[in-house]
Amino acid sequence: MEEALVLYPSPPIGHLVSMVELGKLILTHRPSLSIHILIAASPYVAGKADKYMATVSATVPSIDFHHLPIVTPVSTNITHHEELTLEVLHLSKPHVHEELLNISKRYKIRGLVMDFFCTSGLSVATELDIPSYFFLTSGACFLAFFLYLPTLHQKTSKSFKDMKDHYLDIPGLPPLLATDLPNPFLDRDNQAYQHFLDFATQFPQASGIMINTFELLESRVVKAISDGLCVPNNRTPPISCIGPLIVADDKRGGSGKSSPEDVHECLSWLDSQPSQSVVFLCFGSLGLFTKEQLWEIAAGLENSGQRFLWVVRNPPSHNLKVAIKEQGDPDLDSLLPEGFLERTKEMGYVVKSWAPQMAIVNHSSVGGFVTHCGWNSTLEAVYAGLPMVAWPLYAEQRLNRVVLVEEMKLAL
Repeated sequence: MEEALVLYPSPPIGHLVSMVELGKLILTHRPSLSIHILIAASPYVAGKADKYMATVSATVPSIDFHHLPIVTPVSTNITHHEELTLEVLHLSKPHVHEELLNISKRYKIRGLVMDFFCTSGLSVATELDIPSYFFLTSGACFLAFFLYLPTLHQKTSKSFKDMKDHYLDIPGLPPLLATDLPNPFLDRDNQAYQHFLDFATQFPQASGIMINTFELLESRVVKAISDGLCVPNNRTPPISCIGPLIVADDKRGGSGKSSPEDVHECLSWLDSQPSQSVVFLCFGSLGLFTKEQLWEIAAGLENSGQRFLWVVRNPPSHNLKVAIKEQGDPDLDSLLPEGFLERTKEMGYVVKSWAPQMAIVNHSSVGGFVTHCGWNSTLEAVYAGLPMVAWPLYAEQRLNRVVLVEEMKLAL
């Protein structure tokens, strides 16, 4: 019977892209394997993921996508995208069980590799006697905190949001303000916190943990994890640093409808700029700013006299701070200060919604990157040798900023 490996990413496009890159990497070592990727019904903008998966299917026939049935979240007032993701994945658990059974009829499943958001699948793998592994699309710095969370929980009775001036001592990490933890971890009475705490206690049951990083980048924290310092009262699964997994051709697709001509024009514009003269501003697949913030950024760029390439998206709507709803391309004339585009046309270029990030950060004209500190973007900047200005927005990005600035000295 042919052997297969099943991968289970969480819905955000950045997590999906990293999981696909993992599948590609595994195929270079085991080309006889069949890779099956379970796709939970996304609460996020689906169009960009569909486009990306179509490209992968056309170019890597050994990777097969399995779309799980649509589920309907019970809660209607969720405002944090992490909570929405957790609910969708929890409701998808029986569908994961069914799909694994279907795959096992045709293949011998060698393992289930899960995103840490997908920890609910661990019990399914155990029930079906399938070895289970976790794949962290974040860095080892986040894994250290996550593994140490049960210990932190036992050491204090307060929520981290109420420890405003308190620094946490986490093995392998620089001193970390409690309020710099990801939002779902700040309130111990929050349901998302309870879910993640439960996930953290289950991690030691895994057969192994893979991290999208490399030891030279995070050597101190990788050693702390491997030495068992982050799980003082349980086993630490074997840790494998398999990064940097990045998309060399950057064909992941955008959330808006930017045309190929627009994308080509921004690269052509870079071709005409002096070496290392342009600052690139881009804030990930979910990052959004209010109109007032966009005006302030525009004013800062114009007053600086600095050459720039800036990716602008529509402001948040539906009381959501991240882009989990369908968005069209922004009307730049109405969003930005009057006359800004005309006044800065010789020094700057504004792209609507999406730009080919890997091509940009590796372009010789780009000398700096203002980033949200998402881990994929961080790895891409490190790969390109590009210094960063850290502007964290959501998820584990505040934690990443601390490590990038204080530990790695790669960002301001």
